[in-house]
Amino acid sequence: SAGDDVYIANENERQEYVLNENGIIFVGNARYIEARAWYYGQFQDLLNICLTMLDLSLYYRQDPGMDVSRRGDPKYVGRVISSMINGNDNDNGVLLGKWQGSFHSHENPSRWDGSVVILKKWRQDNYRPVQYGQCWVFAGVMCTVLRCLGIPTRLVSNFNSAHDVDRNLSIDKYYDSSGRSLNIGKDSTWDYHVWNESWFIRPDLGRSYNGWQVLDATPQEQSKG
Repeated sequence: SAGDDVYIANENERQEYVLNENGIIFVGNARYIEARAWYYGQFQDLLNICLTMLDLSLYYRQDPGMDVSRRGDPKYVGRVISSMINGNDNDNGVLLGKWQGSFHSHENPSRWDGSVVILKKWRQDNYRPVQYGQCWVFAGVMCTVLRCLGIPTRLVSNFNSAHDVDRNLSIDKYYDSSGRSLNIGKDSTWDYHVWNESWFIRPDLGRSYNGWQVLDATPQEQSKG
């Protein structure tokens, strides 16, 4: 309804970002962008899995009363879900990430084409992280969970994606006096990165901040501990 924090007035946007169970994820690199089909399937009997995800989170375990009382706040729910989509915090998260080496003992991330099979495998395996995911897989699954919980969500792909580790808003490269590259500094530029945006209002920040809010479930550096 119009009074909800997650209400989108535009009917076309409601159809696309809440109700659409199919989408396209753009991956690859700036010179060769590949469109991958993805089945979100947010209405395929996943609600109990998504609610269990909230109950397994470290937020709920540390303070169940506080956690449940904040579940009407999409800011809070988005943060909990972004933590639970990856299994890096010993919190029974949905997916483990892997970017190098062999995938032969588990699923190669490029083989996934939808969220439903991942979420149901997570439940079948007694909530052990499914192996393996990469950024577009984390983003696809998070989109499914947030849409299932009623939060309008979309995916964003960025090419030549800067990864600034030391927070100085630049990608730093170091060279010696003869121009040879020095292998110091941890900033990097990825071929691409995929994350999510969810639509909700921000009464805590003011009306100018209402709208699409960035959420990223790919494990990188810790945020606020």
